[in-house]
Amino acid sequence: MLSNGLILVVSFIYIAILFAVARYGDKRSDEKRSIISNPYIYALSMAVYCSAWTFYGSVGKAANSGIGFLPVYLGPTLMAPLFWIILRKMIRIAKKHRITSIADFISSRYGKSILIGSTVTLIAVTGILPYIALQLKAVSSSYFILSNYPDLITSSNFKDIPFFEDTAFYITLLLALFAIVFGTRHIDATERHEGLVTAIAFESFVKLFAFLIIGFFVTYSLHDGFGDLFTKAKSLTNFDSLFSEPTIIQSGSWFGLTFLSMLAILFLPRQFQVSVVENVNEDHLKKAVWIFPLYLLIINIFVIPIALGGLLHFEGSPIDADTFVLTLPLAVGQTGIALLVFLGGLSAATGMVIVATVALSTMFSNDMLMPLILRLKFLKLNEEKDLRWLLLLIRRGTIILILLLSYFYYRVIESHYSLVSIGLISFTAVAQFAPIILGGMYWKGGTKYGALAGMLAGFLVWGFTLALPSLVPAGIVSPMLMEEGLFGISLFKPMAFLGLTGLDSITHALFWSILFNCFFYFGVSILGRPSAIEYSQAALFVDIDKYSPEFEHRAIGQGTASIDDLRTLLKRFIGSKRTERLLSYYAKKNNLDWETRPLADAGLINFVEKRLSGVIGSSSARIMVSSVVKEKKVSIDDVMKILSETQQVIAYSQELEKKSMELEKATDELKRANQKLKKMDQFKDDFIATITHELRTPLTSVRAFTEILYDNPEIDIRQRQNFLNIIIKETERLTRLINQILDIQKIESQEMDWQFSPVSLNEIIEDSIATMGKVFEDQKITLEIVNEHNYLLNGDKDKLMQVMLNLLSNAVKYCNKDESFIKISSEKRNSVIQIDIEDNGMGVHEDDQTIIFEKFRQATKIDPDKERPQGSGLGLSITRQIVEAHGGSIWVKSKPGQGAKFSFSLPFSSKLQQGERV
Repeated sequence: MLSNGLILVVSFIYIAILFAVARYGDKRSDEKRSIISNPYIYALSMAVYCSAWTFYGSVGKAANSGIGFLPVYLGPTLMAPLFWIILRKMIRIAKKHRITSIADFISSRYGKSILIGSTVTLIAVTGILPYIALQLKAVSSSYFILSNYPDLITSSNFKDIPFFEDTAFYITLLLALFAIVFGTRHIDATERHEGLVTAIAFESFVKLFAFLIIGFFVTYSLHDGFGDLFTKAKSLTNFDSLFSEPTIIQSGSWFGLTFLSMLAILFLPRQFQVSVVENVNEDHLKKAVWIFPLYLLIINIFVIPIALGGLLHFEGSPIDADTFVLTLPLAVGQTGIALLVFLGGLSAATGMVIVATVALSTMFSNDMLMPLILRLKFLKLNEEKDLRWLLLLIRRGTIILILLLSYFYYRVIESHYSLVSIGLISFTAVAQFAPIILGGMYWKGGTKYGALAGMLAGFLVWGFTLALPSLVPAGIVSPMLMEEGLFGISLFKPMAFLGLTGLDSITHALFWSILFNCFFYFGVSILGRPSAIEYSQAALFVDIDKYSPEFEHRAIGQGTASIDDLRTLLKRFIGSKRTERLLSYYAKKNNLDWETRPLADAGLINFVEKRLSGVIGSSSARIMVSSVVKEKKVSIDDVMKILSETQQVIAYSQELEKKSMELEKATDELKRANQKLKKMDQFKDDFIATITHELRTPLTSVRAFTEILYDNPEIDIRQRQNFLNIIIKETERLTRLINQILDIQKIESQEMDWQFSPVSLNEIIEDSIATMGKVFEDQKITLEIVNEHNYLLNGDKDKLMQVMLNLLSNAVKYCNKDESFIKISSEKRNSVIQIDIEDNGMGVHEDDQTIIFEKFRQATKIDPDKERPQGSGLGLSITRQIVEAHGGSIWVKSKPGQGAKFSFSLPFSSKLQQGERV
């Protein structure tokens, strides 16, 4: 048992650290050095999905249903690859329309409807309050366990504890303070809550670290690893049932929960807040696509081991499986680990509560209270010069109200349901936003009344099939409803609605609610007709990338307003300085002079409305702008005309961009061609210089010795014979060089007359050796031939002979003069024949192994003590081109001082029998 004082001190120190982290994030933002511009912070903030449900409830679920806890994390993992498609489009829409919340998103799509925004807010608040309550339950329960273990008998009912003695009450107040300080710092709800996001990312790290510590402790301290733990767990009476297929797939729950969690990761208000509203760069999704699923994988690695460890340790004990992460270390006296786990659970709970509360308070103030208050004329708010105080008051009051309502729900309902059960009820509620949002993003036919009908139908079915049954154990709803059905009609039983049975409660409610939602959404939308503003918003949402940025300054309405009235309106919500800055920006961008323009154009009206949307939401902004604008009714034809014009603008812009890219591409190609021409020109000069040098050398020698013979007829016969022999060799060298140049010219100009026919590899090798026989003998070269089979090739015999002779001549020139050795070998490798010519010479440096096959290029990195053999640098180039013309390839493997192995491969034709000739 830990003392209450120690637990409270550690808790307050941790929350103080949380405040410091958030303050640091805000400070960096004020210094224009945003910390949330880091994509890893963004990805970690998305892990607010892992609440106390994950930290405590997953283990409890695993202890009862094995891997049945996994669908809640499998769904987001499967959805992650679609972030780049769906979530990116949501982010683009939100930025374009200055969206402040998920209610504002839906309201803005369906004509900036107050009714739609209010409905979304009511559904969200109703669905999320139980979820916030379960976080408070987790904090309170973990505190009670930590301070009272092993005496946990009274933990089953917290109603008996006065609220002023309940830790959860004080945690609630602290979280309210945190959310007020860092969640309502700016009036503009679209401005990033950088301190809050930084704190959430920090908490994501803390809860992951704490969960891994308890996981390692249970697996490798209490047991000897996964194998040992699972071996011991087989003794549990329910082990087989935990991992049997019927348990895993029963009642369709696996698919239902996976699908439900796929929707939750996008449409939970807290996920929308961190993923969409707080996003600073859509490219951060590239990291989130893999970091977020990786986080889910790591945090779930030890769920099953902890669950099995708890079942083994507390077998036969009434200890709640949801508490295993705390009670296991306490049971073996590891209070330090237990305290760390408590902080991890506190992080998981508080992170969710803070973000969800900020999101709900923004929705509640912007989409419910503000539209209502602004229409109450007796409040005379139109006479107020500054309404910022009212906005802050409403948002801060809403945060306190939401948290107190959650605390009340926790006190009344908490003892009747597990963490997972309450969480899934909330998930199913927010799933009602899915058809309306996805339909609104990809289908222009969705209308305001279709969206309203769909959401209400789905929400009512959710309430009847899931929410009402959850109140039966608390005694709030009569159990007769479950047994006999509504009004005694059996078809209206909540758990067997319209006679459908066999599904678990969550899958059953999800199926019927989404079915009714989609039916009414699409049905009413198809039968109805959108208004002008609905039509325009549908086009802007569905085709978000097809309209030019200038459309932001085009208005659907054709009203007029005084610039002074619009200026006064802006000042009331964003202050004088910011108002003047925004109007100056608009005037400069559109080349306007406010002194000569008493009336605002449609673009300015729309601009003001967009800016107000970021502060009070799209519905309230429309009310306020309408109060100072004299609007004329506009038809859908007018809307289509405006949309067509702006679409043409962006189409023209895209065409210009396309042509610009084509021009840039053509310019690049011209540059490359010019560089190639320069290179070819340089090559031509080098070629002429090399050829001139190579031809001049033998010609000079021939001329010199010829002149000696001519001028000295009395030279003795031996000397004359020697000079004539040199002249003959130089002439042969000159002829060989000319033939090589002609061969290269013919090959490259594709004028070479190839004589392809079946050729025996043995004949080529034997004839080549015979031709070089005198050379081998004179230089005392040891020759080894490894050629076990006679292969038939399809090629030009003379040219293949030239390849062998070039490579053998090359080997002779470079092999060791003291103990010369050359090896010729061949073997079949798959569909080719490989021939190797290996010498024991000076070798070829790695840097030279590619260039020696180019024209007029020879090895450059040669031992300075070694004499460079003569050569034109054409032999290996011709060899390569002949081999490639036969569909083969050539290469060299060598190390300096260790000889060289030249290899070339040719397509295999067939194998000749022993003694067979072509």
